[in-house]
Amino acid sequence: MPDGQSDSGAFLAVAHSVSGKRWRARLEDERVALALAQQLEISEILARVLAARGITAEDAERFLNPALRDALPDPSILKDMDLAASRLAGAIQADEKIAVFGDYDVDGATSGALILRFLESVGSPGTYYIPDRGREGYGPNAPALRSLAEQGVTLVVTVDCGISAFEPLDAAAEAGLSVIVVDHHIAEPRLPTATAVVNPNRLDDDSGLGQLAAVGVTFLLLVALNRTLREAGHYDSTCPEPDLLVLLDLVALGTVCDVVPLTGLNRALTVQGLKVMAGRGNIGLAALSDSAGLDQAPTAYHAGYLLGPRVNAGGRVGESSLGIRLLSTSDRDAADAIAAHLGELNKERQAIEADVLDAALAQIEARGETPAPVLIAAGMGWHAGVVGIVASRLKERYACPAIVIAVADGEGRASCRSIADVDIGAAVTAARQAGLLINGGGHAMAAGFTVAEDQLEALGAFLLERLAPSVAAARQAASLGIDGALTVEGATLELVEELAQVGPFGSGNAEPRMVITSARIVSAKVVGNGHVRCILAGATGKRLTAIAFRAAGEELGHMLLSASEGPLHIAGNLRINRWRERDDVQLIIQDAAPATGTERD
Repeated sequence: MPDGQSDSGAFLAVAHSVSGKRWRARLEDERVALALAQQLEISEILARVLAARGITAEDAERFLNPALRDALPDPSILKDMDLAASRLAGAIQADEKIAVFGDYDVDGATSGALILRFLESVGSPGTYYIPDRGREGYGPNAPALRSLAEQGVTLVVTVDCGISAFEPLDAAAEAGLSVIVVDHHIAEPRLPTATAVVNPNRLDDDSGLGQLAAVGVTFLLLVALNRTLREAGHYDSTCPEPDLLVLLDLVALGTVCDVVPLTGLNRALTVQGLKVMAGRGNIGLAALSDSAGLDQAPTAYHAGYLLGPRVNAGGRVGESSLGIRLLSTSDRDAADAIAAHLGELNKERQAIEADVLDAALAQIEARGETPAPVLIAAGMGWHAGVVGIVASRLKERYACPAIVIAVADGEGRASCRSIADVDIGAAVTAARQAGLLINGGGHAMAAGFTVAEDQLEALGAFLLERLAPSVAAARQAASLGIDGALTVEGATLELVEELAQVGPFGSGNAEPRMVITSARIVSAKVVGNGHVRCILAGATGKRLTAIAFRAAGEELGHMLLSASEGPLHIAGNLRINRWRERDDVQLIIQDAAPATGTERD
């Protein structure tokens, strides 16, 4: 396989692709890959991919076969973990009424379902409260917490929320509630009133686990809680110790969908969790898979793009509690009904999303501000449940942080999405500390907030000033990392299966990106919702199907649809496409350039 490097330093001499990016080799030193291939007796292409990700011969076995026994830390290294486990264990043994207060997204739903399933298994069934996205917004609120206290709840565990809920948790304390906060969002020096605050992103936490999703933090809480109950003699023949490993399917789903780095502990949790998911032991996940038409072993792609959006649909356009109900139920009929309902809600979400996206695009284009350091679109009456997805679409289209705000009743509810090396969560936290927000928080790549309508202009100026330098630096370094080049003939099922060993792919563990060199486009047409489907041909006439999602109307789509006159270098991810029980290779196109050996004008 050619390495594709030229004297210009650009991969295959592509210094300016159709998307305006410079192609660069992810592997800087070819000799490292050659040595790795010889030491491990693996193919050169697999060695290149491993070496580009910093995997040494000593690390390779553990990386390719990650095990929890190697990656799982002692939960006690997290600040307040022992306090949280002790309080929960005491509540279980004293038959206190425990409630989970969760976020309405996948990370929140899986975190909440983890706790509910554990409580059920140890003979202490819990209850839950998921706020309505439109009426209540994100995170704990005082009326809901008071309502739980009136129902006899004495202990509330917040999951994927709570770290900045200062006033609501003060109200909870006044109502006599004990609260344990389990979160992963960026914390401030001040912590909320609580019995314990378990968050690896506390400023005083030195566990080194800040990349965990909330569901990962929650799983570690259950490990600590299980140990505490064992040491207290809680388990016996009538109440056997639960097997925590059967819960890893939920951990994998939440981890993938929250787009945290799939490295280290996250990678081990996801690899093992996908194996558990394949066993279909969780009735809700099995029903969801059937409803989505998933008929093969699930991958991170299926979790993130097939199952996750359906779980999210409940919180976005339906009932916020549908996700946690589905993932915690043991009733197959109920699971089937919820999964089918979520499927319908997901279709509704897609239609609403398309309308809001069109309105946001029209607003941005009318202002003529692209490219801009930060894009902010706000609309009266926009559905708050889809602003996060629309922000993601804008970020992808314009390669800059995007903020989409649904305005109603004098307030705006916003979701933010960012690009690599631009910390949107820190910017939102700073805006809240500056008094520009009602509430808000997040992490580097995603955040959310509520803002008074009359503060929108001031907020926009604040975020622009704060983020512009880091966006400029990120754009200057904009490039497309390439793992290797091959011909159409080299894109085989065996190659894709070999590269799958490096998965699961996601944030922090990029899917291998290959360039199909000098490919001729035999046919190209627009399909579905603006996708461009192509048939590529190699020198021998061998064909390869390919698709560029949402590329119609973009420069990439135009090039693909009008490229019959000359060959192209086409960059993307190779995946297995199953159709009617037949597996074929498909290229997911991300970029292209003329196969001229020189950069595109």
